[in-house]
Parts: sequence; C-alpha cells; structure tokens
Amino acid sequence: MKKASRDPVPGGSAPGEPAPSEDAPVTAEPGADAFAAETVQAERLAPPAEPDYKDRWLRAEAEIQNTRRRAQRDRDEAVRASEDRILLDMVEVLDDLERALAALQPVEAQAAWAQGVALTAQRLRDALARRGVTAISTVGEPFDPAFHEAMLEIPAPEGIRPGAVTQEVLRGYRRSERALRAARVVVARTGG
Repeated sequence: MKKASRDPVPGGSAPGEPAPSEDAPVTAEPGADAFAAETVQAERLAPPAEPDYKDRWLRAEAEIQNTRRRAQRDRDEAVRASEDRILLDMVEVLDDLERALAALQPVEAQAAWAQGVALTAQRLRDALARRGVTAISTVGEPFDPAFHEAMLEIPAPEGIRPGAVTQEVLRGYRRSERALRAARVVVARTGG
C-alpha cells in the first residue's frame, strides 16, 4: 500500500489540503525564487489588456472631420460651378446687347428704344459687377494664357511690344482671381 505524498502539486495544493484562493498571496517555497513568486502574483492581479479606445476614437473623429471638410469643399465647388454657368449666360446676353448697340446708326442712337437697350446693358453690367464679374483688360497687355485665348498671331504693329495683345475679338470676363470666360485676342508675334 502506497502512502500519499505531501509534495506540493504544481498549480495546486497537496492532497488533502485546501486549494489556495485566487486572491491569496503566493508564497515562495523554501529555496524557491522570491522574485518569480512576486511576478506570478502581479500577473494574476493585472487586469486583462484592453484595446486603446482613446486612440481609436481620435482616429475616427479625425476621419469624420476630414469627410466633413471634403463634403463642404465639394458643395462649395458645385455652388460656384452653378453660379458660373448662370453668370456666363448673363455675359452672353450682355454681348448681344452690346452688339446691337454697336450696330446702331448715329440717328437711331437717340431713339427711345435704343436708350432702353443701352440702359438694360448697363444694368446687366452692374448686376455682374455686384457678383464680382469684371471685364478682362486686353489690348496692350502681355498675353496671359489664364485670361486670354489667342485666335491669331500677327507681326508686332508699331507701338505694341512682341508677345502683347494687339486686338480683342471677344471680350473676356473674370470672377475674382480666375477667368469666367477667357478673352479671344490677336497677339503680336514674338520671334522672326
């Protein structure tokens, strides 16, 4: 008959002894390393590792802000594009009125209907100016591809330097710092 041993069972207690509780301090056996016992105790008492919720929240918040900024920029661009289309339509009507005024004979210019057309053209110019639309200056100015569209290139006439605009074919308009409609121009040739 074999006698029950009193040697401690790893991870448990000796037969016949009560099992140690989870919160009970771990004591080192005589001759065991005290540091190892403290490490085991610390591992038992440490809470389980949690994900970094704050970092994830900050990243999600930044992504939301970026999405809002992109959406606002897209809305602003869509509004600007719609306004530009309407303003271009107004510019084309102004072109027609100015062509009609330019075609008048001197005796017709004093007629009431001709003065009404002139007044309408002026009111249209004023409405465009209130919305930041102004005519682009062309003749004598250096050619700028952002605001001018070259229709023809001719030898530089007297008094016009090479690379400058010599004639305006169709008036251009700008809105703030960009062209609403580029001016169609004739440019002085730069080289021989």
